[in-house]
Formats: sequence, C-alpha cells, structure tokens
Amino acid sequence: MDYQLAKKLMKEAGYKITGQRKLVFEVLEEHDDEHLTPEEIHKYVSEKNDNIGIATVYRTLLLFDRLGIVQKLNIDDSGARYELVNELEEHHHHHLICIKCSGLQEVEDDLLIEVEEKIQKSHDFKIKNHELKFFGVCKNCRDD
Repeated sequence: MDYQLAKKLMKEAGYKITGQRKLVFEVLEEHDDEHLTPEEIHKYVSEKNDNIGIATVYRTLLLFDRLGIVQKLNIDDSGARYELVNELEEHHHHHLICIKCSGLQEVEDDLLIEVEEKIQKSHDFKIKNHELKFFGVCKNCRDD
C-alpha cells in the first residue's frame, strides 16, 4: 500500500489526513517486513513525535483496518499485530506462528486456490479473501 492510495481511501471515506495518521502509516511502511503490535508502532511513532499517545495509535489502526489499509493479524490472546496491505496481492499471505516465542513467518504461496474454487462452485459463493494461520514450534524453539 502506498501513501497516495491510503490518502485517497481516507479522503473518500470522509476522514482527514492528519499528521498523526501519516506518522503511523510511515512507521508501518518503514517496518513493512514486520508484523507490529500497537505498542511497537507507538514506540516508533514516539521517536518521531513524542506528543502522540497510544490511544491515537489504536484509533488510527482501527480506522486503517476498517478502510483496508492494514491487515490485522490476531495471533493469540496477546493481542493483534498489523501490517500494511499489499494491494497487488489478490490474497493475503499465510502465516506460521510459533507457540513458544510468538514469532511469525510468512508463507507466500497461496495454498488454497483449489479449495476456494471448489467452495465457490459448490456453495455459489464469491470468496474475496481468506486467512490461514499455522501454529507450531519454530526451528529456534525446537529441541530436536
């Protein structure tokens, strides 16, 4: 997601493009290879402007999620993580989640194309997207 598209989405939905929203977007863009928690985003935003509170970050992420600017990933009870949506991807990528360290790895292959086609045909249902998470133990946490 580039900032021009994010601005367009906000404007079309009737939202102002504030400095705080721009900073949150910039942090997500700078860390596009990570899945950040709101607290991590706030830490990075605070390094640029220490007048932005955690509540502003949470509200901005809720707005970005509603507008399709970010993908919210719920890993476990520890809360959500966020990443910018890649508008070039037809589907979101899948995730491997370590149950010991909560580490994340992305799986770029779309493993469900055939399953989606079968479901769409048998249920007369147009699938727009899906989410797939695999839970296990990463190589750094395994004892083998």
